[in-house]
Amino acid sequence: MSLQFLITSLIVVIAPGAGVLITLATGLAHGRRASLVAAFGCTLGILPHMLAAITGLAALLHASSVAFQALKYAGAAYQLYMAWMALKDQGALNMQVGAEPRSAGAIIRHAALVNAFNPKLSIFFLAFLPQFIGKAEAHPARLMLEQSAAFMAMTFGVFAVYGVCAAAFRDRVLSRPAVLTWMRRGFAAVFLGLGLKLAIQR
Repeated sequence: MSLQFLITSLIVVIAPGAGVLITLATGLAHGRRASLVAAFGCTLGILPHMLAAITGLAALLHASSVAFQALKYAGAAYQLYMAWMALKDQGALNMQVGAEPRSAGAIIRHAALVNAFNPKLSIFFLAFLPQFIGKAEAHPARLMLEQSAAFMAMTFGVFAVYGVCAAAFRDRVLSRPAVLTWMRRGFAAVFLGLGLKLAIQR
């Protein structure tokens, strides 16, 4: 596994996106442990894209306009749903003092779906992983699995740092109702923007 692959993967993982956003929001809303669970869920959401790239399904998705559009609009709809839930008093990102903690299963499900419904990850894996596999490689599928495992481990590590840092500011946020309100609106606006951007993605 090349150093270039690891550096490029780290840059991709660090770049803010829907997965980073939901991990940050979960850390603020429910604390450090929940943020780690969200990071794990986002990492699980990579699995479908990894398997699709290794088995060749991503190539079919890329070639089929109908399949790509269906997955794209499903992802956009889910991110718009997350924007709505961020605004609701009892939504997924409820940050009210004394709010009932969410179950680990619910957090993992939401986080995994955010990444699973992102068609750009499938295209990314299809275009990215093969660049680091030589023509003389005896076991390309095994190498892709190793690269994917490294990418997922990196994703969990980076997202965990994001989430723990967000959780460190949780008490300060919860003690300021005005800041809390604007943060929820901010998360909703970002989810809305990500959903609309994905919907118009060509």
